[in-house]
Amino acid sequence: MFQAMYHYPAFFYFDPDGISIEFPDLPGCLPCAHSEDEAFQNAREALGLHLYGMEQDGDKIPSPTPIHQLHPEDGAVVVMVDVFMPAVRDRLNNRVVKKTLTLPAWLNAEAEAAQVNFSQVLQDGLKSYLHAT
Repeated sequence: MFQAMYHYPAFFYFDPDGISIEFPDLPGCLPCAHSEDEAFQNAREALGLHLYGMEQDGDKIPSPTPIHQLHPEDGAVVVMVDVFMPAVRDRLNNRVVKKTLTLPAWLNAEAEAAQVNFSQVLQDGLKSYLHAT
């Protein structure tokens, strides 16, 4: 089962053109920002998306390195970033996905004449077919 909450250290690098962020335990998770507020927000969002992707891919999620064992480059500030994963998972699992489908012309004409909500009918039909709620 996946964890509900994750806490990872991040390195914030403050440069004249913005803030770059690095998660030493999560290679490839490299958000950036223009302000401190945006940096915290972007770091949390990037952390959630990165961990969600790892969960979906079945990757082993590493334990966060204890802060006292970190050795950031000069000028970096170590910041702890946390993310509440149930909210991330819910948002990503329930996002809308556009699908293209093909119908016989006569069925499309009748459905349009009856003002059918195609998306809702398809969702209801798939839920019924898959025995999903």
